[in-house]
Amino acid sequence: MAGLLIAGLLVAGCVSGDAPAVPDATPVPTAAPAPEELRIATTTSLYDTGLLDHLTPAFEEQYNAKLLIVSAGTGKALEYGQRGDVDVMMVHDRAREDTFIAEGNGVERRVIAYNYFVIVGPESDPAGIRGTEPEEAFQTLMTEGKAGTPGVVFVSRGDASGTHAKEKAIWKAAGYDYATDVQNSGDWYVEAGTGMGATLVMANEKEAYTLSDIGTFLAYKGDLQLVPLVDSGDILLNIYSTMLINPEKHEGIDTELGKAWINYLISDEVQQEIKTFGVEEYGQPLFFPASGKWDLMGVSEAEVSAPVV
Repeated sequence: MAGLLIAGLLVAGCVSGDAPAVPDATPVPTAAPAPEELRIATTTSLYDTGLLDHLTPAFEEQYNAKLLIVSAGTGKALEYGQRGDVDVMMVHDRAREDTFIAEGNGVERRVIAYNYFVIVGPESDPAGIRGTEPEEAFQTLMTEGKAGTPGVVFVSRGDASGTHAKEKAIWKAAGYDYATDVQNSGDWYVEAGTGMGATLVMANEKEAYTLSDIGTFLAYKGDLQLVPLVDSGDILLNIYSTMLINPEKHEGIDTELGKAWINYLISDEVQQEIKTFGVEEYGQPLFFPASGKWDLMGVSEAEVSAPVV
């Protein structure tokens, strides 16, 4: 009896024109793929200046990528690369880069930008180095520092960074052995063991001298009383490069996204971004694009502009 009643209701529903319910055919949107992660070790100056923060968003959007950036001195960045902990490095110490590549750790180096180092210090310049050549300035700092001249203190990065390597190169050019003549030469010489921004802050607090890349100095200038005192001399040239960690030596390297990042950095559009970065805020660029400047930097055209394939 109950079966007849149900059947009758179904027939009545059909007769009255009420069709059975139809499932909703609207397609369910699929979740967007998770961003692909690219691990980058960068020198502190590229990070502290805000340049990478400026360049990152467009790349991440174009490639659905997430850049995992660790900022460290060049020495520490090279260690990350030697262990295969990152996919790409961005550093500024040509001699150690050459060794890194020769040992099979890095490939596809491209020069992306350059700027200059400056020796900064208190406006009063108690050592009297203003306007001298870098080598002469370091000789004077050594003489006045060891003599105990009031106000003559030099704060070194002391962290095996590219800037620290440049400082050592200037000491050598000035006629000193860094390990025997400079380190432990007195209270006038202080090793900070920190990044460029923190070293500038320390030097400012001590009213001391230090060596800085011009980009980081300009980025911190508003909070400092230090001024540039020596800003010319061939030895002050500062060249930034990027390279892929060798996938044949280290497993798990994201070669395709790494190559895309390098090609992005040497593209005409990004080179123009580098050229104008900081001009509006600081009145001058923090970096200069490498494009077209290989002769100035002593590198080949291929190292600057050849796409990585």
